[in-house]
Amino acid sequence: MALQQIVEQTVAGLGYDLVEIERSAGGLLRVTIDLPWTAPTSEAVAAGVPEPFVTVEDCEKVTRQLQFALEVDGVDYKRLEVSSPGIDRPLRNEQDFGRFEGHVIDLTLKAPMGAAAAGQVSATRKKFRGTLERVEGADGARGWQIVWSDAPEPKPGQKVSKKRLPAPLRALGFVLDELRDARLAPIVDFKGRKAKTQPGFSDIDDGTNVPD
Repeated sequence: MALQQIVEQTVAGLGYDLVEIERSAGGLLRVTIDLPWTAPTSEAVAAGVPEPFVTVEDCEKVTRQLQFALEVDGVDYKRLEVSSPGIDRPLRNEQDFGRFEGHVIDLTLKAPMGAAAAGQVSATRKKFRGTLERVEGADGARGWQIVWSDAPEPKPGQKVSKKRLPAPLRALGFVLDELRDARLAPIVDFKGRKAKTQPGFSDIDDGTNVPD
């Protein structure tokens, strides 16, 4: 059985979603999991109920079961690391995009925009960072776009004149099949040392991750 299938079946069987599998130098096998997501109810939003996230216990449970499954199928690896998504979480499907609507994301197109679609943006450009928004076409079909400004970010402590005109906003519409990669932008609030998305995680000796 292929590695992807083994990991997917094991993770799903324990009630989690598989986010990503990575093989690194030195035989490290890194598996990223998340809790299944459903859109919060209006009551939960009004009450400010926080979204649940993966715990150390979740990572330990998946690690134990994966170690057994990988051994049974004879998968070659040196060390297994199971963790929750970091601040650069990949977006893989429509559910992920719906979950993180309104967040800043980084995306890479499979092919450059091309001169016909580029307008004021370079026709060879493939990478973009902007706020993820849902859009509805004239035919009622729903899709996605990112909105951004090419204005340079102010340096720490730099004062921005109120008289300075804001840079124009730009938008790029896309469908998921056009994307090579899409991830949450790893933006950190240094004042509180907290990520703007999920809590960060760091390694411990047994290969699982724990909250900082």
